[in-house]
Amino acid sequence: MRTLSQALAVARKDLAVEIRTKESTNAAGAFALAILVLFSFAFDPSADMLRQMAGGLLWLVFAFAGALVFNRGFAKELPNECLDALLASPLSSASLLLGKAFANVVLLLALEIVSLILFGVLYDVNWTACPWSLAAVFFLASWGIAIIGAAFGALTVNLRLRELMLPVILYPLLVPLLIAAIELTDALLFEKRITGTELLWGRILLAFDIVFTALAMALAETILVN
Repeated sequence: MRTLSQALAVARKDLAVEIRTKESTNAAGAFALAILVLFSFAFDPSADMLRQMAGGLLWLVFAFAGALVFNRGFAKELPNECLDALLASPLSSASLLLGKAFANVVLLLALEIVSLILFGVLYDVNWTACPWSLAAVFFLASWGIAIIGAAFGALTVNLRLRELMLPVILYPLLVPLLIAAIELTDALLFEKRITGTELLWGRILLAFDIVFTALAMALAETILVN
C-alpha cells in the first residue's frame, strides 16, 4: 500500500506539472491530429479498406504519440537535479517508476479519447457500439505501452540522443502488444463482438501487461540507479 500511495503522489505531481506546462500533450496531440487529418485526405477508403486499416492507423498514432510523452517523463526531472533528489528521497524506486507509468497512462488515454472522437468524425466510423469493451482494450494496451515507456524512459534519460534511442528500443518490444490491440480494436469497431480468436489476443494483452509490470517493478532500482 505504501508503494501505491507513493506512486499516486508521483503521478499527481507529474500530471499537475503537465496541466500547467502542457509540453507533452501539445506535442503528442499535434502529432496525432496531423496524422489522422493527413491520412483522411491521402486516402478515400472504402468500407473494406477501412476495416483493414482502422485499428492499425489508430495504434500507429497512439504508439508514436506516446513516445513524445515518455521522452519527457524523466527528462523534465533533470533540471536543478530534481531526479537525483527524488532518488535520494525516501521514495522507493518501484514507486517512482510506477508513478511515472500512472501519469503516462492517464496522458495516453486522454490522447486516445480525443483521437478516437476525431477518427470517428473523419472516417465515419461508429465506435460507440461496444464502448466498455473498447475501453478495456485501450486501457490494457495503454498500460503496457506506459509501463515500458516509463522503464526505458528512465534508462535513456541521460543519453544525449534519448529522443532517438527511446523509440528504437521501445517499438520492437511493443510489437506483440500492438498486434493484439489492433486485432481487438478492429473486431470491436466493425464486427461489434469478440470471438474466440480475439479472446486469445486479449489474453496475450493481459499476459504482456502482467509480465512487463512485474519485470519493471523487480528491476526498478537497477533501472533508475544505473
